[in-house]
Amino acid sequence: MTSLETLDPEALRRHQWARLEALAHVAMPANPFLSARWRRAGLAEARDLRGWDDFRRLPLTRKSELVEDQAAHPPFGTNLSHPLDRYVRVHQTSGTTGTPLRWLDTEESWDWWARCWTVVLRAAGLGPGDRVFFPFSFGLFVGFWAGFEGARALGALAIPGGGQDTAQRLAAMESLGATAVCCTPSYALHLAEAARERGIALERLGVRTTVHAGEPGAGIPAVRARIEAAWGARAYDHAGMTEMGAYGFECTAQAGLHVNEAEFIVEVIDPATGRPADEGELVLTNLGRVGSPLLRYRTGDRVRVARTPCACGRTFLRLDGGILGRVDDMLIVRGVNVFPSALEGIVRRFPAVDEFVIEVYRRGQLDEVRLLLEVQGHAGAVVARGAGGGARGSGDPGRGGAGPRTELAPLRAQGPSPRPARRRPPVALRAGPGARMCCPGSHSPV
Repeated sequence: MTSLETLDPEALRRHQWARLEALAHVAMPANPFLSARWRRAGLAEARDLRGWDDFRRLPLTRKSELVEDQAAHPPFGTNLSHPLDRYVRVHQTSGTTGTPLRWLDTEESWDWWARCWTVVLRAAGLGPGDRVFFPFSFGLFVGFWAGFEGARALGALAIPGGGQDTAQRLAAMESLGATAVCCTPSYALHLAEAARERGIALERLGVRTTVHAGEPGAGIPAVRARIEAAWGARAYDHAGMTEMGAYGFECTAQAGLHVNEAEFIVEVIDPATGRPADEGELVLTNLGRVGSPLLRYRTGDRVRVARTPCACGRTFLRLDGGILGRVDDMLIVRGVNVFPSALEGIVRRFPAVDEFVIEVYRRGQLDEVRLLLEVQGHAGAVVARGAGGGARGSGDPGRGGAGPRTELAPLRAQGPSPRPARRRPPVALRAGPGARMCCPGSHSPV
């Protein structure tokens, strides 16, 4: 743990302000996207940013504005603080929540990415001497590219797992003595399933830590428990975005996600009013990506601020439960807010459930929820156990009769099919008149 992670609030604010001023003096004169937005807020130059009140005058940035800017100025848009020949890496968002964004990094910005990831890995107990395996395709999606660089910067042995199928990756982890694995939570469960089918005891491989990003799961207690039981290791959550950086990490107390406030300014707002809130939309500003910065960026992720100190001793802001879901994923059923991630937390308590789909439909004048489950073994027994648990809305599952009732139905798989390495996020889909379907999946991609 570094000294920055335990700063008192006033010292942390001074550190952030110094970083913000330095960024503004470089980016403001040269970055067309940034300077236009600042001028609209009445700030003509960097020295006009005199205090936090001026910072709060800056407009919130939406992803749609970045998409429009890149469409108008292809292929990279105008959010660039340097000439193109200064940039050494290009990555692209997954496109699961709309049009993909391309993002450029300078050598300095890429080093910043690596430093952010060292915080993620160190907080999970990793360091020099560890052997970190990355079962990742290493394409345009930034994914674990930066994590790989972070492991190297940490002094660990970074092992690439691209260009391999699942069996080859399991063999590589065993032969190379991997002590940690970084992947999506769904792929960790897929690796565990494949190992079981091949008679490989994962808990004997020596992997003691798994770090997960790209989709929710490691922050959902039931999913975390399945991963940890399968691997015999501790599973840690992480959050980041291609356009923002690696901002969220979990410490050994595992009491939610810390935001790396040494490198990011964090705000939580009511998505409807824009006012500060304890639960609402996460808004971030990165302080070290000067070549293509984002200030007051609306992530679209719903979070809840934890106000109690963390047992680890860090003073960085902590998000209770990690990323709770997407702001636009919330379903309102019979007046109760229902998040797909909350339902996933219930469903994943049952190991026999492989996959599931959430269907919301109208029966008469009332909304109803149906979970379609793909199960192993005797579907009826599994569904009966789930129905007996009384899955309800997110208001208070313990109140008898409160919240929408959830109907469970088996969905038999039509023969074996390979599991995807990465699932779609919880995106509402149209399924005919009066019906909406949500597939479980990810928060903002790394």
